[in-house]
This record gives sequence, C-alpha cells and structure tokens, in this order.
Amino acid sequence: MKKLSVISYQLLVRRLFFILSFLLFTVYCSLVTASDEIRSRAAVVMEASTGRMLYAKNPDLRLLPASTTKLMTAIIVMEKADLMDLVTISKNASRVSPSKAGFKEGDKVTVETLLYAALLKSANDAAVALAEAVAETEERFVHLMNNKTIALGLDDTKFINSHGLPGPHQYTTASDLSKIMRYALRYPKLKEIMGTRVTEVSTENGNAVFLKNTNRLLWSDEDLVGGKTGYTRKARHCFVCASERDNGTVIVTLLGSPSRDGLWKESETLIGKGFQIMANKEEPVIYFTKADYDPLKTKKTSYKKNPKINNQKSKIATKTKSGKKKNTKIIAKEKSKKGKKCNVAKKDGNGNKG
Repeated sequence: MKKLSVISYQLLVRRLFFILSFLLFTVYCSLVTASDEIRSRAAVVMEASTGRMLYAKNPDLRLLPASTTKLMTAIIVMEKADLMDLVTISKNASRVSPSKAGFKEGDKVTVETLLYAALLKSANDAAVALAEAVAETEERFVHLMNNKTIALGLDDTKFINSHGLPGPHQYTTASDLSKIMRYALRYPKLKEIMGTRVTEVSTENGNAVFLKNTNRLLWSDEDLVGGKTGYTRKARHCFVCASERDNGTVIVTLLGSPSRDGLWKESETLIGKGFQIMANKEEPVIYFTKADYDPLKTKKTSYKKNPKINNQKSKIATKTKSGKKKNTKIIAKEKSKKGKKCNVAKKDGNGNKG
C-alpha cells in the first residue's frame, strides 16, 4: 500500500509538471506572437481615464517624434493664445521645409486656421507661424514646450522645434507621447480638430486652402476620436491616437514603424487589444526587444526597471467622420546574434510627410 501511494504521488507530480509546462509554453507562444505582430520599434496602449499602461513594447525607448511634435505645439497654443487672434505669416514661416499648407509671407490667418493646418495636413509653415504668434520666436516657443514636458513629468521627451523635423537632442518615447495625447484630450477643440476628416480654411483676403487629414483611420474606424501622424526618414512612421467605446477610451502610440500600411494595421490591432484587456480585466503586458535599442542614434537609453472665437474674415468649413459640417507583467525579449529569442519574466508593481 505504501509503495502504491508513492507511485501515485510520483504520477501526480509528473502530471502537474506537464500541465505547468504546457501553460508556460502557451503563455510564451502568445507573447512571441504579440511581439512579432508589432514591427514598430515602440508601442503603447494606455487607458485614457487612468493613464494605466495596458500593453507596451519598449515604452521608454527614446525615439524621434517627427510631426507628432505638433501635438505639444497645439497644447501650448491652446493655453497661450486666443483662437480668433490674427497671425501674419512671416518670411521664416513661409520658407520652412515641406510639408506645408502653402501660406505666403504677409498672409493673415487666425490661430484656429493654423491649428487646423498643423494638425490635419501636418503643415510645418503653420506650426512655425503658431510658435511665432505665441512667443515671437520659435526658439522661445520651444522653451515653453520643454517647460510643459517638465510640468507633465515627461522625463524622456525634449523638443528643438515646433514641427518635428529631425535634429540633435530631440526625442520622445511611446509612453511620454501617450501622456501628451491624454493631456490633449482635455481640450474639446483639439479633439474636434483631430477628428475632422477634411476642411477648407481661408486667409483674411479670401484665399482658400483645402486640408485633408493625414490620419487614414478616420475613414475606417468610427470609434476613433482622432490622432496625429508623423514621418521623417530617420523617425520612420509614427502615430498617436485615441479611440472611444462604451467601456472607455484607449490611447495607442506607435513610433518607428517601417511602413505606413503597417502603421495602420498595428494601430487597429492595438486598439482592439486595449479594449479586450479592459473588458476582460486582463493583466497588462510590457516587453522589451534589445534589437530595437541597439541601433538607436539619439541619446543612448538603457533598460528601465520601472516604466516610471469670432472673426468674420476667417472661415472654417469642416467635415467630420459623421459627414456633418461643422500588477503588471514585464517580459524582456532579447535577440542573440544567432537570432534566437531569450525570455525573462519579472514583475513590477506599477523628408517630412506628417
């Protein structure tokens, strides 16, 4: 009898070991699949109401922001200027590199018009004009932008201009950019502008400028609140957006995507993943890929333990999506020289196209 019970115990231990091994293998496969489907160098899915990170890949990797920079530009403008103030386009603003709305030196337009141009068409001339309107020079405006990052506790973001064209010592992270979007959503006007598909704006003397939003998801996702795109050769494709459903709002940020089509697909995937995690009350997943850290050309970053209105002459006719006018798991994934993946699980408590 004693011998039989020992054998039964051994069989039970083997079965438990087999079940545990199977479960660990299943979790491993799901994490590998999750990482393989996100080719962008960094990504974050955040719950807007709480700021809780739901899913992330390299959330604190410093990367170039490209034209997502204009989101911070818009925030400063909302806090420092009146939407109906008239701005005269300077020679400096009119000559900034593309992409541009095409404003000419001497044109007079409202702050609101410039915000539409900057956020929809990702117009660099509009961004510079806004900076000069608020702070007289772009250099002073950038100082306001960086002060705001400090006030918001964004330790891994620094700006050198108002539009996002690349330069030394300019960077952000997917985590920080998600927080910037979360802050921007406090302003109904910015939500309205980012959610606009197409609009026509005009200068004071009546010259019309047609603007089409660079955010393609506005035409395919009715839940999308809005977002801001970005692209330069060095930054690759970037995007930050917000999507709203009955169970809440999620913010999705992607930096360094190899293609624009891939950017849209990954955004849709992560939006769905965010709402799934919220609905099922799943435990968030955060992982790191060493391969994405190594080629970094901006300031070197190491792994972190804790992902710690009334002007008659300015016209704006907009068309929105509806057609109307108007305890965390952190999974570190590294690739060896042979291309094999090594997983370590640990727990933590907490050329610009626009």
